[in-house]
Amino acid sequence: MNVSSLRSENKLAKSGEAKSNVKSPLAVLLMATMLSGGFVGLSASDASAQNFLQRLFTPKEKRLEELKAREAQAKRKTAVKYKVSAPKIFTYKPDAWKTVSLASLAKVTTAAVQSSEATEVTSDLEGQIREAEKPLPVLTAFDKARPALKELRFKALPEVGEALEAYYREHPDFLWSTDGEINPKALAALEALEDADRFGLDPEDYSVGLLKPVSLIPISGSDADEAPVDPRAAAAMAFEMELSAAVLTYILDAERGRIDPNRLSEYHDLPRAEVDLVASLRDVQASTDVKVAMKAHQPQDDVFSELQSELAKLRAEDEEEDAIVIAPGTFLKVGRSSPEVKNIVAAIRKNGSDALREKHMKLLVSYTGENLYSQEIANLVKGFQKENKLAADGIVGKNTIRAMVGETNAAKIAKIELAMERRRWLPDELGERRVFINQPAFTATFYEGSSLPLSMRVVVGKKSNQTNFFYDNVEIVEYNPYWGVPYSIIVNEMIPKLAANPYYLDQAGYEVTTPSGRKVSSANVNWYAVASRQQSINVRQYPGAKNALGVVKILFPNKHHIYMHDTPAKSLFNKDTRAYSHGCVRLHDPKAMAAAVLGKSKDYVSQQIAKGKNRQERVEGDLPVYVSYFTAWPNDAGQVEYFADVYDRDRHLLKALKKTDDSRASARS
Repeated sequence: MNVSSLRSENKLAKSGEAKSNVKSPLAVLLMATMLSGGFVGLSASDASAQNFLQRLFTPKEKRLEELKAREAQAKRKTAVKYKVSAPKIFTYKPDAWKTVSLASLAKVTTAAVQSSEATEVTSDLEGQIREAEKPLPVLTAFDKARPALKELRFKALPEVGEALEAYYREHPDFLWSTDGEINPKALAALEALEDADRFGLDPEDYSVGLLKPVSLIPISGSDADEAPVDPRAAAAMAFEMELSAAVLTYILDAERGRIDPNRLSEYHDLPRAEVDLVASLRDVQASTDVKVAMKAHQPQDDVFSELQSELAKLRAEDEEEDAIVIAPGTFLKVGRSSPEVKNIVAAIRKNGSDALREKHMKLLVSYTGENLYSQEIANLVKGFQKENKLAADGIVGKNTIRAMVGETNAAKIAKIELAMERRRWLPDELGERRVFINQPAFTATFYEGSSLPLSMRVVVGKKSNQTNFFYDNVEIVEYNPYWGVPYSIIVNEMIPKLAANPYYLDQAGYEVTTPSGRKVSSANVNWYAVASRQQSINVRQYPGAKNALGVVKILFPNKHHIYMHDTPAKSLFNKDTRAYSHGCVRLHDPKAMAAAVLGKSKDYVSQQIAKGKNRQERVEGDLPVYVSYFTAWPNDAGQVEYFADVYDRDRHLLKALKKTDDSRASARS
């Protein structure tokens, strides 16, 4: 190739290169966008072009991720609409009384008296002779009165009707009358029934008509040719069944209470006692002291005895005419004025201790009824608060007022009777070694034989997150615990925060895992599926200073997810009313309680916590825990104390008892 040819090719190459570098306006715009990372200062139409180009050139995987993120955000917002409702308060339905018929007992079944001689038959003639020599059947007074049962009808609890039939089939004899007359056993039983109110029961529920003549009861059907039943025998049979039914009803009420607590609300979880009524009637029949035999079915512990004594004392007292009243809603701090100040001073004059009155004698003598709530009066109030185990802050509020004016006898009697009813819902033997939590008293107490009880303040559930009434067994102490967040808290409180920040749980020190145990980010969970119960997820808070359970928790596994535990919120224990938790029981001195249930020292528990590791230790032996609700309860000195009805459960129980009374009165009429 010559020199001219080479020059010619070089020109063509340069010409083609120049042509290839000429860009279309779209290509120039695209390149500028890619290099700059976006369109800056473009018009609306240019911005639309940018979106189009981004969609055109963004990888499919990235577009799918963005779509999923938008869907996840939408679902988180939708999940906020879901709420876990609180347990229900029921409209109470009393035990139904049903018509009882004992017609199945009307037929005489007494076997003929058999000869004690050998019965081997050697011939037809001998067999006929021996058959002829057999004594005739002997009918008892009960057998002669049996036909009266054909027409006898009355109403009773189903368990009572079944027990009557079973007992008298097994023991076909009169228990309450002899030769047609009321016997001493019957008189003793009637006395015991009339004394039912001593134990918080209603004697009207066990009223019995006395023996009286009745008209002849005709016999129908195949027995029409038989003589009518003697009136006295018929009356004796009616009285027999009526009194036995009353005694069995009394025993049933004494053992298990008149109310089924689980029909009151979903906050109650208490198995109803099963009572062997047939065996109970056998015991009464065999007893030489029927009143003692019947009383034996009441709770037999010291607590019930102290409640019974308090009830008798209150009923013997008259209401005081000079009762002091402080207006409801009164709230006073130093420097405020109120006409109620004079009533506050009067209440302390009347109900304060001698030592308190002596210490503040100068004020009590010089005070002339001023409305100003001065520092001197506040100091007097502080002393009264301290005596009554209230926060000694000198502020007059509802708890201080209640301590000052007390409660009327009628109100106290009602609380005692409700306490006796609730006591029947618990086992007869509470156990010498036990933990007893009384929610209205905001206390937890550990008992072990004759040792001094360990008692401490507790925080229980808010009214919207009430602590349940149940009992179980303490099983485990956990050091440096995780907090497994209940489903209700996840849905009601955490999902709204996740809607605003999907990484909330990751950032706040919570572990999120699938049911299989795989850890996931809170941002990658379908919280809508969790809230709508389509998917399960586990959330727990890591051990540490911020952990809601503090450094130790005490477990008695139950379906309500309630346990005792430490808390970083120590200031709440200084309050008089301590209903602030989500339902669990926060302990003022959790290390002491953990040591008590383990049978170890408090130092031992502190050493385990100091190791900083999450570890569980099993509690040895049987240790029941009662998470109870009593607005009247004896203290360890045997004196009955009264507490506010923090959850309004007294009110609901009173309504249930009224319905029960009305239902039983209707059944008797």
